[in-house]
Amino acid sequence: MKRRARLLVPTLAIAWSALAIPANALEITGSWATSPSSCGQVFMKKDGAISFRQDSDQYGGGFILEGDKIRGQMQTCTVSRRKEDGNVLHIIARCADDIMASNVQFSAKVVDDNTIVRIFPGMPDLTLSYSRCPM
Repeated sequence: MKRRARLLVPTLAIAWSALAIPANALEITGSWATSPSSCGQVFMKKDGAISFRQDSDQYGGGFILEGDKIRGQMQTCTVSRRKEDGNVLHIIARCADDIMASNVQFSAKVVDDNTIVRIFPGMPDLTLSYSRCPM
């Protein structure tokens, strides 16, 4: 009986710690550009940090997702809610630029580890593809 109790305590501790960490099946952390060939013109890495190049808007769009922060070329957003629905990720974020702050909805269908398609609820014909940039 004592042996069983000794085995049960570590097993329960591992189970509780696993439940405490939220698991996100859809992982889109990283830098994303509208074209894989433009990654080098949109992003740069300096001292281990990824940022936008000075003239990145000339080569297409992109964003950087790190933790609960989403950085675009003109604004920074903080994720307030995240919901997964199959292979679709819905994010509500509070965004701010030099002029104002607003809530933004971002929905993306995850095609594979390196491709997502931004979808716009209510506009099924409007999509925007992004490729993960190796940084």
